[in-house]
Amino acid sequence: MKCIVRSLGAVILSTLASVGSAPAQELLPEGVTPEIARAIDRGLQFLARTQNRDGSWRSSGGFGNYPTAMTALAGMALCGSGSTPTRGPYFLHVRRATEFLLTAAQPDGVITAPAEEGRSMYGHGFSTMFLAEVFGMEEDERRQRELHAVLTRAVELTSRSQSKAGGWLYTPESNGDEGSVTVTQIQALRACRNAGIVVPAKTIDTAVDYIRQSANPDGSIRYSVKSGGGGRPAITAAAVAVLYNAGRYDDPMAEKALLYALRTLPINGSGNGHHFYAQLYLAQALYQRGGEDWAEYYRKISAWLLTKQDREGSWQGDNVGTTYGTAIALTILQLPYAYLPIYQR
Repeated sequence: MKCIVRSLGAVILSTLASVGSAPAQELLPEGVTPEIARAIDRGLQFLARTQNRDGSWRSSGGFGNYPTAMTALAGMALCGSGSTPTRGPYFLHVRRATEFLLTAAQPDGVITAPAEEGRSMYGHGFSTMFLAEVFGMEEDERRQRELHAVLTRAVELTSRSQSKAGGWLYTPESNGDEGSVTVTQIQALRACRNAGIVVPAKTIDTAVDYIRQSANPDGSIRYSVKSGGGGRPAITAAAVAVLYNAGRYDDPMAEKALLYALRTLPINGSGNGHHFYAQLYLAQALYQRGGEDWAEYYRKISAWLLTKQDREGSWQGDNVGTTYGTAIALTILQLPYAYLPIYQR
């Protein structure tokens, strides 16, 4: 019911904004200006008109074609506006994305497409997170049962593909681990648990411990537990976000990692080529932290993002493509609306 009410509120807000009425501005969340709201609307329209007939989105950059990952990220951005599979201005696009990802769910539990065989766990993690969010919004009982079954198998696949060290690598059978895949799986598992899907506590606890063991004395998080050398700023930001997802707000390691991320991830360019990725997670961490740190960050990141939006309403992200960049930019800009449970404080 909460999601439906929020979705209806988004429709009302969109209608008021379209006629330029004063009440529309009063309904904007704290920090969101009319200019930001217009940029969000343009970005949402871009995603809506670039969705493929089969319900998917695909990357258009130099890192290959990742339909399940791109579809999940785009779908999260649309849900972040308040639309659900049955309500809101983009309900049909959310429903089509859901149907595509359900079709991509394999009997063994992994959610993937042939184009992603070499990196299937990224798409699996993002897709599991998106479907878990949708599961909490779905009103149709038949679709609820279908989503529950797919998510249950997805969680089982994630749990049994966890490495002995507690992380994950690129494919279920890799029997290895690294930070970026691991944080994707942790967040997906948290989304499932939030939605009422049974998730083994040991799987999440072991994964969080993996992040702990990957920490350096300066607060940074390494590429993997076994790798030496300095930490990765982008992975460090992602680690803070998932630690907060796990309720570790007062964890000294999370505080140290956040300070490192803030030092090494300038808003106008960061992450060694993974700027959008890094800011996606840094934004989540700071939003969940709240206070003036978040308010200052949002003012700066929104101003920067508005300068990078093109005439079509899209963002080019990390040379991965406009679907990826636009989905991430919208997710960051829409955090104050607090529509998605996985991103809420």
